[in-house]
Amino acid sequence: MRVPMIAGNWKMNTTVSEATKLVNEMRPVLDEIDNVEKVLCPPFISLAAVKELLKGSSIKLGAQNIYFEERGAYTGEISPLMLADLCEFVIIGHSERRQYFSETGEIVNKKVQAALRVGLKPILCIGERLEENESGRTEEVVTEQLRSSLAGIDYLSDLVIAYEPVWAIGTGKAATGEQANETIGLIRRNIARSYNKEIAQDLRILYGGSVTAANAAEFISQPEIDGALVGGASLNATEFLSIVKQTSEIRGYISKESKRGFASLT
Repeated sequence: MRVPMIAGNWKMNTTVSEATKLVNEMRPVLDEIDNVEKVLCPPFISLAAVKELLKGSSIKLGAQNIYFEERGAYTGEISPLMLADLCEFVIIGHSERRQYFSETGEIVNKKVQAALRVGLKPILCIGERLEENESGRTEEVVTEQLRSSLAGIDYLSDLVIAYEPVWAIGTGKAATGEQANETIGLIRRNIARSYNKEIAQDLRILYGGSVTAANAAEFISQPEIDGALVGGASLNATEFLSIVKQTSEIRGYISKESKRGFASLT
């Protein structure tokens, strides 16, 4: 059975002190929920501070981006070697990187390979734009993004995929649970064809795009969806904790301590 994951992408938000405060608000409850993998992805400047706060906890740490070279004259970039000792996961290919920083499938592929070389676990983002969705090209676009992003990669055991329809990111317009489940099922079938059925069944695929405490259950209850990559709602402790708690309850066991801890915060 695939262990569900809820990852919080804080994007370009929070100072170091704000990140510290947010982690301190969430850690007691998150640490008690043991059947969901929890990942926090703060800005680069807060990774070291958040790592210290998460020591001894079950909460994992992720970065929001990476460069594909390990060293060199690349002012302003962060290499995989710099991240390897700080975090376990790294978001790669987010639609905002593709849109605002012109990241192509080839660049995303280089970043995935660079992350894997140093032992980082990529959270690979793929998803279609609104016009592509409305013209019926979702399957074509998602299939091509998978092909280009995973070219030359032989194993996926350390990789997580996040399906994020671009038209639903930060817009408040989420896909329906059925829509997301259908596309994620398509992604899984593509992986089965490119690799094999066992790899496809073991691979965790998340949904991302305007996920909130109000709609999380709609996605988490779908059979193909293994969790969520949460944006804006991950900046609110009560919202994010509710999403993780709902995931835990839908998937099964949640400890009495978790319920008491969550109740104390809400």
